[in-house]
Amino acid sequence: MLKLNNIDVIYLNSILVLKGVSLTVDEGKIVSLLGANGAGKSTTLKAISGLIKVEEGEVSAGNIEFEGQRIDNEWPENIVKSGIVQVIEGRMIFEHLTAEENIVIGAHLRQDKAEVKRDLERVYSYFPKLPDLRHRIIGYLSGGEQQMVVIGRALMARPRVMMLDEPSLGLAPRLVEEIFGIIDRINKDEGTTILLVEQNVEIALSVAAYGYVMENGKIVMDGPAEKLKENEDIKEFYLGLSQLGEKKSYRSVKHYRRRKRWLG
Repeated sequence: MLKLNNIDVIYLNSILVLKGVSLTVDEGKIVSLLGANGAGKSTTLKAISGLIKVEEGEVSAGNIEFEGQRIDNEWPENIVKSGIVQVIEGRMIFEHLTAEENIVIGAHLRQDKAEVKRDLERVYSYFPKLPDLRHRIIGYLSGGEQQMVVIGRALMARPRVMMLDEPSLGLAPRLVEEIFGIIDRINKDEGTTILLVEQNVEIALSVAAYGYVMENGKIVMDGPAEKLKENEDIKEFYLGLSQLGEKKSYRSVKHYRRRKRWLG
């Protein structure tokens, strides 16, 4: 459905950020893109959504295909119209609008205005806390409530592929579990394909069918989520667990980083 074929991404004609990245997102699946901060995960999403164009970046090698059609030269608005929607890291919101106004903005490119109200109620069915907050100014809502709003806003575009960038960022563990439970429901109930960027490896792999690990702008490992969860490299570095299942100290994990097998 969605394929990145050996892409490089360069900014300002001089800064190479992604180096030969290839990945596949099959229809109806949740795929997780994992890695530490600065690995290139967000840039990968922006390459797909076209947002790198407004940040003076470009796909300088390789190509991106959506249902067999190249989209790496398209502008963001055309990519949204094709069915790919990105939820940007940091919960980009319109602070002075209400929660409901923020949600409905997601439907602004749609022509079937009669269906918008029905879809709004569908969003509220996934996020039962939001109806009571619909008239509240979103800038006064909690981080978790804002995250629910921006995911709901993405749903209003009726995406075929929804890309979520760090949905757990800044949220308490209980809220993270709630948000990821809803993401899993959306995938199963709507059949929405999801590409999930996340540093919380454990919870990301709990909902994903397949995962990719990224470091320094490259894919260094991939496989079914269940196999990645059992991989000793993933356990030791990303989950901080030894082979005996014991938590490792930061010093040990730092030492492990220098000897990771996939970089050897």
